Amino acid sequence: MGYPSKAVENIDAPLPHVIENEEMLDELLSRPTARVVALMRRLKGDLIILGIGGKIGTGLGLTALRATRAAGIQRRVIGVSRFSDPSARSQLEAAGLETIACDLLDQDAVSRLPKTDNVLYLVGRKFGTGENVEMTWATNVLVPANVARHFSDSRIVAFSTGCVYPLVPPIPGGCTEECEPQPVGEYAQSCLARERIFQYWSRTFGTRISLLRLNYAIDLRYGVLYDIGQKVYHGEPIDLTVSHVNVIWQGDVNRQTLLSLEHCASPPTILNITGPETASVRYIAETFGRIFGRAVKFRGVEGEGRMYLSNASKAAALFGYPSVPLLTMIRWQAAWIQQGGRSLAKPTHFEVTDGKF
Repeated sequence: MGYPSKAVENIDAPLPHVIENEEMLDELLSRPTARVVALMRRLKGDLIILGIGGKIGTGLGLTALRATRAAGIQRRVIGVSRFSDPSARSQLEAAGLETIACDLLDQDAVSRLPKTDNVLYLVGRKFGTGENVEMTWATNVLVPANVARHFSDSRIVAFSTGCVYPLVPPIPGGCTEECEPQPVGEYAQSCLARERIFQYWSRTFGTRISLLRLNYAIDLRYGVLYDIGQKVYHGEPIDLTVSHVNVIWQGDVNRQTLLSLEHCASPPTILNITGPETASVRYIAETFGRIFGRAVKFRGVEGEGRMYLSNASKAAALFGYPSVPLLTMIRWQAAWIQQGGRSLAKPTHFEVTDGKF
């Protein structure tokens, strides 16, 4: 993975027409806005990112670091993970982040982490739940308990998922934060349990928390658009049973996550983080088809199913609309696929509606 060599200079650069390589992609994903820089100037204390070794963590950590530097202040930005891949740790340190190797399931190890004013919690387990459901529950429930206990005096922004909501048809426009959770399957149930642990700690001990229900982030190396685009490119049929999706550029997720630090509260603030569109899978696939010059094959009955859809109007009112529109993401994704850009080989399985990931 490449890292931006110029930490501040590109903040105000325009969006590119094509993302040519991973260094360019990582620079764009970690590019803070002036609003994020201003936040980092106001924010008191250091920042720790738990679970930085996952898909989202690296770009989020770099965004925080770049914004801190652009703000001209001194702040420790610390990344915590098991770091099963030593190269990932080396790359983070080369970019200027501090790192700590820690198994967050180990309560004693968590108790030795430095206490910081600001915590970003990215830990979670989804895929592989069917083969090791016990580990999914342990990761999604025990780790939050360890973290909430140790960081009870901190501001905590914790990632959740839109999968805690009920499956809905596309007509209503998606679930708002006021919708009652109805998790389907053990993964989604364990994610709701994760939220409940944080809510318990917040209500009992006054810990200020924001819970971010995310779906689905786009990074070009993975995401719903990669999954659909690859199938169109290779002539595979697109299943329309899940006929609509929400997507958001991962760089916008990174920026909104940091801005959420100022909205931590007790009881916790809940925010849906996703794009403004209830985007048609058919439209996305046919747009890829036009770009690739390929006929698109479909299967399934469109419009008769239920799916995960979230309404992000509350977040948009706080942070503004995402900076990268859907059509730009599709064009970037198409060029990435055409040029043979790297994939993380982690399908989203957005088509899954039975909770079995």
